[in-house]
Amino acid sequence: MVGRSQTTAAGNPQHLYLAVGEGGPGQLVSFVERSGTPPGHEGVGGTHHFALLVEARTALLRWKRRLTDRGISVNGPLDRHYFESIYHKDPDGTVIEIATRGAGWTRDEAPDRIGTEHRPPPPEMLKGNRDKDRIQAETWPEPVPDISADMRFGGLHHITAIGASIDATHEFLHGLLGLRRVKRTSNFDMPDSFHWYWGVGAGAPGTVITYFERPDQAHVTHGPGQAHHYALAVMDTQALAEWRTKLLAARWPASPIHDHEHFTSFFTRDPDGQPVEVATATPGFSKMKHSEEVPQ
Repeated sequence: MVGRSQTTAAGNPQHLYLAVGEGGPGQLVSFVERSGTPPGHEGVGGTHHFALLVEARTALLRWKRRLTDRGISVNGPLDRHYFESIYHKDPDGTVIEIATRGAGWTRDEAPDRIGTEHRPPPPEMLKGNRDKDRIQAETWPEPVPDISADMRFGGLHHITAIGASIDATHEFLHGLLGLRRVKRTSNFDMPDSFHWYWGVGAGAPGTVITYFERPDQAHVTHGPGQAHHYALAVMDTQALAEWRTKLLAARWPASPIHDHEHFTSFFTRDPDGQPVEVATATPGFSKMKHSEEVPQ
């Protein structure tokens, strides 16, 4: 993983970019330093977690051992039916999932039918994910001092946000933005709560945004430990301008377009107020000035 940081002016907060490869779409997570800001709290209109991709289950076990040996609490591995994953938190409390590529959305639906019918979590899987003693004991048998090749991240697996109405979220992501719903299921830890997935094409890792429906949860409080927004990629500035025009024509908010040097973007929001950035894929971070690489 490669990191790049940028400070726009003396005294301004540092903006750190962590990426796989050159930091293209589906490969980038960024952090802004805001010292003294009260901690945030998850809720409707916020992002619950982001997930990083590894290929195999053995990588999950190695990551679990490497993290727990450093005093970081890890939950998992957990069976998510379409993939397996572990969860931990960064120093500010941001939830980070590490997920395998897994069987994918076609495990229980034909490729041309994914996302069209509700697929509840299998009962036997829900029972297995509640066997806390077994889950806690399952780890790599020896210390993992170095990051092996199979542990290296392949980019983002997905991002998960929280909404009050899954139907309103679907109208925004699919009806307005044109994303394909690739799975209709329920939260595997809260089976009475809907959990839907949207993506591009077949919904490959790095293209997927998911939402929990939690109508009774309080609204998000932004701050350290809570993601500020997620971003969707378009090819170029012409496509960016066309999308902004489309949103404004639909009476949906869209900020002015801003040039960040390494990409150009504008902001909109989801039905619950979650900031959503629409950004160009080019020129990308290989063109970024005043950057520095951060060792792994």
